This record gives sequence, C-alpha cells and structure tokens, in this order.
Amino acid sequence: MELKGAFSKVLIANRGAIACRVIRTLRTMGLTSVAVYAEADADSLHVRQADESWSLGEGSAADTYLNQDKLFGIIRQSGAGAVHPGYGFLSENADFARRCDAEGVVFLGPAPQQMEQFGLKHTARALAEEAGVPLLPGTDLLTGLDEALKAAEDIGYPVMLKSTAGGGGIGMSRCYSAEDLGKTFESVQRLSQNNFSNDGVFLEKFLEHARHIEVQLFGDGHGQVLALGERDCSAQRRNQKVIEEAPAPGLSDEVRSRMHTTARQLGESIRYRSAGTVEFIYDPDTTEFYFLEVNTRLQVEHGVTEQVYKVDLVRWMVELGAGTLQDLAEMSGKLTPSGHAIQARIYAEDPNKDFQPGAGLLTNVEWPDEEGLRIDTWIQPGTEVSPLFDPMLAKVIVHEPDREAARQRLMQALDNSRLYGIETNLKYVRQVLDDPRFIEGRLFIRTLNEFDYRPATVDVISGGTLTTIQDYPGRIGYWEIGVPPSGPFDCYSFRLGNRLLGNPEGAPGLEITLKGPVLSFNQATQIVLTGAALAATLDNEPVDFWQVIDVPAGATLTLGATTGDGTRAYVLFRGGLDCPEYLTSCSTFTLGQFGGHCGRALRAG
Repeated sequence: MELKGAFSKVLIANRGAIACRVIRTLRTMGLTSVAVYAEADADSLHVRQADESWSLGEGSAADTYLNQDKLFGIIRQSGAGAVHPGYGFLSENADFARRCDAEGVVFLGPAPQQMEQFGLKHTARALAEEAGVPLLPGTDLLTGLDEALKAAEDIGYPVMLKSTAGGGGIGMSRCYSAEDLGKTFESVQRLSQNNFSNDGVFLEKFLEHARHIEVQLFGDGHGQVLALGERDCSAQRRNQKVIEEAPAPGLSDEVRSRMHTTARQLGESIRYRSAGTVEFIYDPDTTEFYFLEVNTRLQVEHGVTEQVYKVDLVRWMVELGAGTLQDLAEMSGKLTPSGHAIQARIYAEDPNKDFQPGAGLLTNVEWPDEEGLRIDTWIQPGTEVSPLFDPMLAKVIVHEPDREAARQRLMQALDNSRLYGIETNLKYVRQVLDDPRFIEGRLFIRTLNEFDYRPATVDVISGGTLTTIQDYPGRIGYWEIGVPPSGPFDCYSFRLGNRLLGNPEGAPGLEITLKGPVLSFNQATQIVLTGAALAATLDNEPVDFWQVIDVPAGATLTLGATTGDGTRAYVLFRGGLDCPEYLTSCSTFTLGQFGGHCGRALRAG
C-alpha cells in the first residue's frame, strides 16, 4: 500500500547507513526522499540513492548535520513535509522537534517532552521508579565529591559514576574505591560539560557480571504501546555496542515476559510515541534485571528486531507521522517472533591500536550478495572515509531459524566481505563470534575489554625509500589503454622466495627499492628475504637472505639500504599478502595511483 498522507516528501536529517536505510523504506512507500550531506560525504551512497540531495557545505558535524538553520533552510527550499532524524545527531534533540512543529513540518519521532523526560538519566530513573521499574541502588544528581564519596560507601563499591546527559559510553567511569572516585569525579563532570553542555553526575551500583538487554517499544502517542521483543547487546567494548542479537539467549520465558511487560508499562505511563528502547542491566546470577535508560529514537540495532518480527519500524514511524498507521492493538495480534537475528557493526577503526578511528580511501569494498543477508551501508569502492564523523561503515545482519545457524551464517558473510584501504574491525568481530563465551551466550558487558585480539597484519613503522606490493606476472597486456606493465623488477628472486615458502610463485609480496622498511608483526608467521643484499635484523638479531625465517608475534623486522649490486630486494610472506586485484593484478603502479596498497608506496602508520 502506498502512503497517501499529509506529506509526500521526507528529509532525512542524517548521513551514512541510517540515511540509506530510511531512503529504502521511503522508496517502497512512494515518497520522495531528500538527503543532506556535508561535503566530506559527497560520495556517500545516501547522496546517490536519494531523490534529491542538498549540500550542507564544508565542516564538522556542528557546521553541517547539527546546524538547524541550514537544515530548515533546505526543508523550506525542498518543500519537505516531514523529517526523519535517524539516530545520533538531532534525533533526541527536543528543541529541534519543537522547531519542526513550529515550522509546520512533521517530526518522525517521539514528542519533545518525552525526549526531555528520558534524555537526562537522573529524571529517567525517577520516571522508571514511579512506573514500578526495578532500579539499581543509586543517587540523584550529586552536588560534589564529598556527597559522592558518602553515597558510594552506602551503596557499596564498585559503583558507576555517570553523566546524566551522557550517551554512547561517554561520561561514565567505573570506580572500585574511594580513591578511584576521587580521581575521576571532576574529569567525568568536565567531559559531560564539554560533550553535552551539562555537568550533572550521579552514582549507580555496578554489577560485575552484567548483561545489557533492551526491549524495543513502539507507541502511538495515545497510550497504546507495543513491546517487540528484546535484544542482547552485551558484546561491547568500552560501553560501545559491537554485536547485537534477538532474541536474547539464555533467558527464561518468565524473565523475558516480565521484561517486556515492564518496558511496555513504562512506555504506557507517559503515552510514548514512535520508536524507542528501554535498556536494562540483567544479572544472570540472580535472574533479576534493572532499569538502565530509555533511548527516545530508532536504535542502530533496530534491524535485528525487524528481521525477527518481519516488520519495518521506519515505515511505522512514517505512517504514524502521516496519521495512517494501523491500530496497534490490531497489529499486536499478528506479531509473532520467528528465528534468530544477529548484527555485526563494522567500523573504520584499528582494534590492535586501542580502536583508534581510521580515515582514508577505501579502494576495495565487496559484500556477499546472498538471499536473506541484509547489509546496511553507505560505502562503495573509492569512498573517502572522513575523520569528521562517526566511523561506522556498515551493519551486517543475518536471520536464521536458530542462534547457531545465525552465528555460522554471519561468520561466513564476514569471511566473504572485503574492505581494503584502511583498518576496520571486520576481522575482530569475526573472532568475537567464534569465541567460546559468545558461542555459549556467556558474554558480559565487560568481557570484550579483556578480549585477546590477534590480527594477521603487519604494522609499518617506517616505509623505506619506495616499498610497494607486487605480484607475478604482474599487470600485463594493457598498453593499448595506456597502462604499462607492472610487477617485480627481479621476478626470478621474487618467484624463488615464494617457492621457498611453499606459496604459489606469484603470491603478492613486498618489493624494496634502495632502502627497506621497518615492519612490526602482529601474528607469528614465516618470511623469506631475496634479491639485492641489504642489512636485515629481526628484533636486532641479524637474519639471512634465501632462508625461511620464523617470525614471532610482536617481532620487528628492520631492513636497511641495499649494498653492492642491485637496488631491489623482496620480502615474501607465508601465504602471501592479502591485497585486492586491479586489472587482474595486485601489483602497484605508483604513477597511475592504482594497484597494491591504495595505489602507493607503504608509509608509516
């Protein structure tokens, strides 16, 4: 059924994967989609997929996606009758929602007062308490450190010091002693003020072995609220979700039912409108759960609920705003969960360097094209990932009849995905899925903080004079289109090195010109050095050419300048280097800026 409601054009006040996700639903509804973008996002898929795209200019989020004057200028010029805020940015900004109403634009989300009621964690706790929702022992807003220290003694350590306006793991500090609390109190206040313009903090009891379980709500704003099952979001690192799944494993039917009822009653108590999520802390030792917070928006992980319930939450939000949504009581009887869904968030970040966000050119993007596999993404080959915005690249979602089948399917999907050019967490997530604690459903909120990730990668400490990826026979046969041959200059030495390792003789390796790089190995492997002689040490011990060298994890290979005859040497790796082909070869053509690693020589970092 096509929507024929109060508006025909919707502006998406967001970017990236969620903007593409909303566009997909608008297209099926016959509505015109209006995208906005910062110039750094000009090549994003959401810009290409929308019916209309309007630039917000250069700059950071504050200058673009958070600039309400620019957004409303585009709303007026484009004639959009409704705004979908997505998640993040202005999605929980009550002033933005009120301004939409004042300008005659439908805000597709909760009522502004509901954002305010649940937007501050200490007021959300008070509302939850009034509605009979179980709470962890905690405090109201604290006036100072002395009050915090006294309250912590009464509650009992460990405690969590929280910013009342925080989110996304920002403004939280776990304290095991009065000394910890004294050290972090002012820094959490300062962080909260800098990020949320609110330095209010409070304390809450911290459970060591806790799981994060949340319930998806949808309300009509008139008192009817649906609870669409629960999601387990315990796979977190530093309070940032990584893997989400529905339903939550290991819950009894009694606990599950009680959790759904509690969340629904909280939503009904304020006549909640649109999509929202009630988050709980679950203690598997006691099977008790406690209120954490309410997110008054669509969650990043809404897709796993959609897959299990076969619904479109974005469509519901649009239809509710247009006044065409079916009665929730009638819909409730038709909602039956089926199977198991798991979502992996793929970020541009380096898990081996404390999850440092990454930026740069993605030269290769490949996702498996399989029925039943859902990939919400905004990237494509040639996308330049900006350091200005959230580093999430994609959400890979699978749905299967049971949890183990879903886990296996997701691992297979990640194995068949290729992202090349910058560091991502794709291999990290794959390892987490195969961890016994995840397999058995024993993952707690803190588990990933101690997860031992071992990437099969090499860090470039120094790039040398000109160190490039080459393969054999290289890129040949393209002179007619102006592409000269590429490949190793001394192909004999290159091929012999691969033979010594038992590799195919053409497996990609490194070619060194004049002076070699300094490389740090994150995983144990074997290498062979061939070609022109140069000084070579492994952890400061000399190593020989033309021999298979065992390299332990964490070792550093230092290669100096070539000596004597020849200027090119080679490093070959057991199994070869993982590098995408361009025009049938992995070889680097630096002048043409293609092939190899991003079409260039290696450089530090």
